[in-house]
Amino acid sequence: MKPDRQVIYLVILLWVCEAGSATGRFSVAEEMEVGSFVANVAKTLGLEVGELSARGARVLSEDNRRYLQLNLETGDLLLREKLDREELCGPVEPCLLLFQILLEKPFQIIPIELWVQDINDHSPAFLETEMLLKIPENTPPGTLFSLKNAEDLDVGENNIQNYTISPSSYFQVHTRSSSEGNKYPELVFNKALDREEYPEIRLTLMALDGGSPPRSGTTEVRILVMDINDNAPVFVQSRYEVQVPENSPIGSLVVTVSARDLDIGNNGQILYSLFHRSEEISKTFEVNQNSGEVRMRKQLDFETIQSYEVDIEAIDGGGLSGKCTVVVQVTDVNDNPPGLTISSLTSPISENLPETMVAVFKTRDRDSGDNGKMVCFIQDDLPFILKPSVDNFYTLLTEGALDRESKAEYNITITVMDLGTPRLKTEHNITVLVSDINDNPPVFTQTLYMLYLQENNSPALHIGSVSASDRDSGTNAKVTYSLLSSEFRDLPLFSYISINSDNGHLYILQSLDYEAIQTFHFTVMATDGGSPALSSQAMVRVMVLDENDNSPFVLYPLQNGTAPCNDLVPRAAEPGYLVTKVVAVDGDSGQNS
Repeated sequence: MKPDRQVIYLVILLWVCEAGSATGRFSVAEEMEVGSFVANVAKTLGLEVGELSARGARVLSEDNRRYLQLNLETGDLLLREKLDREELCGPVEPCLLLFQILLEKPFQIIPIELWVQDINDHSPAFLETEMLLKIPENTPPGTLFSLKNAEDLDVGENNIQNYTISPSSYFQVHTRSSSEGNKYPELVFNKALDREEYPEIRLTLMALDGGSPPRSGTTEVRILVMDINDNAPVFVQSRYEVQVPENSPIGSLVVTVSARDLDIGNNGQILYSLFHRSEEISKTFEVNQNSGEVRMRKQLDFETIQSYEVDIEAIDGGGLSGKCTVVVQVTDVNDNPPGLTISSLTSPISENLPETMVAVFKTRDRDSGDNGKMVCFIQDDLPFILKPSVDNFYTLLTEGALDRESKAEYNITITVMDLGTPRLKTEHNITVLVSDINDNPPVFTQTLYMLYLQENNSPALHIGSVSASDRDSGTNAKVTYSLLSSEFRDLPLFSYISINSDNGHLYILQSLDYEAIQTFHFTVMATDGGSPALSSQAMVRVMVLDENDNSPFVLYPLQNGTAPCNDLVPRAAEPGYLVTKVVAVDGDSGQNS
């Protein structure tokens, strides 16, 4: 990019960022009906309602998803479709959708955040219908056993708040909160167990959310009272942290976890499994129950999920268990080319105008870091410039006035390239046509036309043509010919000369006599069909050519036919003596006279 263009872009970017800094936030509950009122944009922006239509207001959104529509007559922002917060944002809270209000005249971008608020439309659900616990009979009262949690797609107060268990004569349940805010149930002994009296106990575990009214889900807890196993498995590390590139193939080894058990025999044999696993964790990772190898079951995507916490449980043959956590950080690779969305395109554009907006578009790259940073440019040999705006918006402008007669069509390639390794790019081609204005007058092929005409011509004789061309197009280039009013031999020119207004053919209307006139001239005007019309003039000179249409006339001797012409000659006249002179005239010219 040229240095002077970079300076222009930086100044414009600073100005537009300041102008578009104000951000509005509106809120709406999920699952509201189509057409529901969100906010009044005109009131929020401090505009009169009529200004929205006059300024060409439009709602733009990420990925061209049109969740909202703007009523230009009232300024109301309305829902175009039902919003499912869980589908849009999953567990992320607050659930914010990014929009922009585009005002084209003058150009302005106003960022908007739409907060989709959660309603209690999902019940807690356990992934398994039954949990199996093997508890040694000598377990002292007050011992805690972690139970597998339920999942609720809602967030906040609408998510799981506590757990209950029944019947509860031997047990009670505590609800524990993790550092991420998730609620997990823990089973607590109230009194000691006797395997011989109760070898198996069945309980119902219920998860309740905080909605109004609350929703619930249940699962069965099956407890097998086991003989003594006094050593639980212990992991070498309680927390493993690994980084995995998002383009790692399916089946790749993530990490190998390891636990030890001081018991021997069946009580010392360890099996590994996923614990507190969500559906996403179960679909993404698997653990080898014998080796502790954690491998990938599906391709990772940094743009969707950047981090996973995978809980691994090691259970020995006696039913005791230990747990560790594997934190998987997904690292980004440059696997997403930049995208470009055209929001507005004007074609054709009129010639001879100063800096004119041609297009408004937005760029986007779903990668992060340098992989998500972008540069945008067009060809250097075009009379157009790109100006950056807020939120990766760009405007394509003419660099100055265009001349249709020099070039009537431009093919512009907009290139968006990221700064990743390797660099990825996207090209978008647009065609801009230049429309004509009437800025060129007709031009005659000659400034002076010489025409020659034999006298005694027949009336309505075609004597020649004039021709003019116009570099404009369409009606602006349609040439009409006319004669400028003047007099010829005390009569209007139009009584002698006629011109075809369409093709410039000239006709003589009367028979001319060379002995009366040898030459004359007149002015022809060519006018185009533009508004206002432009014209030019040319001179036409007509030369009358002589014809031998006059006999000689003897002036002397007189030809009266009455008296003879007598001239006296002396007797002594010698040869060569001048007797008399004969004088004659002829009205023609040249050899004809």
